[in-house]
Amino acid sequence: MSLLSITGVALSSNDESNNALFSWFKKTKTGIDPVESQRYIEECGSCHFPYQPGLLPATSWETITNNLDDHFGENAELSESDLNTLRNFLLNNAAGRSNYGLPNKIMAAQGDRPLPLRITEMRYFLHEHSELPQRMVQDNPKVKSFSNCDSCHQSAKQGLYDEHDVTIPGFGHWDD
Repeated sequence: MSLLSITGVALSSNDESNNALFSWFKKTKTGIDPVESQRYIEECGSCHFPYQPGLLPATSWETITNNLDDHFGENAELSESDLNTLRNFLLNNAAGRSNYGLPNKIMAAQGDRPLPLRITEMRYFLHEHSELPQRMVQDNPKVKSFSNCDSCHQSAKQGLYDEHDVTIPGFGHWDD
């Protein structure tokens, strides 16, 4: 009984060490962890949307970072130092290694199927975007591709991909 009392006192304490220790539990776990690596934003976000690492599993990120000389048709090679920094960031925050809901849904939906290198080929992504006609995305000059997340998901950079908060340029609010 005394162990429970001590634990209760420790958990109810508001001192700084307990706040740091239990901040993991207090953090909102909806959506996906927003990108906080300035280096990643500078290196990767200078060419395309800085995709959150939780949108792909570590295996996919490992393959991508090992083949930057042919990064989807472009040479995106980095210095060894930058490569190591970005690889660590991507692998440590990949789907399956996150406490956020969306990366866990992405991994659960993939099941034991092969892991693609493109976010747009993940089973969860395909399911969530299956009702969108080509004219709204690929044929839409304001969107162009499903890979331009922030064209329709205005809060994508903050890691929020709520299906009820989608506005497709030229078409307005999307309601499935």
